[in-house]
Amino acid sequence: MMKRSRTILRFCLLLAAVCLEPAVARSQSAPNPKLLEGAKKEGEVVWYTTMTLDQSKAVVDQFQKKYPFIKPTLFRTGGGPLLNKIMTEARGNLYAWDVTVGRGEMVLPLIEKKLITSYRSPETKMIDDDLVDNEGYWTAYYVNTYVLGWNTKLVKKEDVPRTYDALLNPKWKGGQISVDTEAYGMLQGLIGLWGKEKAVAYFRKLAALDPVPKRGNTERVQLAVAGEYPLILAYNQTLQRMNSRGAPIDWVALEPAVVQVNPVMLASKAPHPNAARLFLDFILSKEGQQMLSGFQRIPVRKDVEPDPPRLFRGYKRVLESPEGYKNFDETVKLYLDIFKLR
Repeated sequence: MMKRSRTILRFCLLLAAVCLEPAVARSQSAPNPKLLEGAKKEGEVVWYTTMTLDQSKAVVDQFQKKYPFIKPTLFRTGGGPLLNKIMTEARGNLYAWDVTVGRGEMVLPLIEKKLITSYRSPETKMIDDDLVDNEGYWTAYYVNTYVLGWNTKLVKKEDVPRTYDALLNPKWKGGQISVDTEAYGMLQGLIGLWGKEKAVAYFRKLAALDPVPKRGNTERVQLAVAGEYPLILAYNQTLQRMNSRGAPIDWVALEPAVVQVNPVMLASKAPHPNAARLFLDFILSKEGQQMLSGFQRIPVRKDVEPDPPRLFRGYKRVLESPEGYKNFDETVKLYLDIFKLR
């Protein structure tokens, strides 16, 4: 009887494995044969990106290892200079790039100039709908989330503000909160959620606490670790990186947390359209997204966990959507005015 039971159990386990195999295989698509053949004939792909050079170089090296018949060409610069380069080249009728990864504010100008085209990668089935453009002009490649960090030596865990309203407590007045001089996206995201009047009123109350404005994330987080200020509004992966090293810093997402999208887009006049799609599929694939976890960035696929998972799991979010940049210049002016940065 025992032998028969074990035999039945083995059969059930084998059946389950067979049934699950197609589902696992579907989580990452095999390249379309026609796309692969077209990419082989083109033999090259050109990627313009804002991702750091060491990381973007690792991505193209892995892509070439997977597809040795395609030579990747990489160009890396900052968000503003990248958009300027693309626009300048287009004015001179030079269309040299295939795929770009940049900042959200690049999307609308590129759509308006018809410099990007719609493409919904088969890999997007493993990405949440809010991270994929309805018309296919962009898909999130990786994200950054604005959160509240605190120095664990200066603030007890039970005293940490855990809501937007709690952060406005007068006890945090007088240089106790670090804010980024260029966190326009956080304001933009909350305008999309709350409406302009409520979001601006909130930021004015925050500014009335006399926070410490300083540009960037890395240096500000280092200063918070050193005890320069007890609280800091910054990207969670920067805070988590220091936390993982044992620094006296931790963070909490004020819900809904504003998430900044770093989109990938396909050139409308891509010189290598098949290789471009193949490369875009690769960086959104499970393999490509797992590389992001290794870089301590936040991947967007459902089947790839950030390291640690709490970077993009367990809190409500609102997107700083690329479409929200229609009035971005006005948002920048508002932000600078609120914090008296001009």
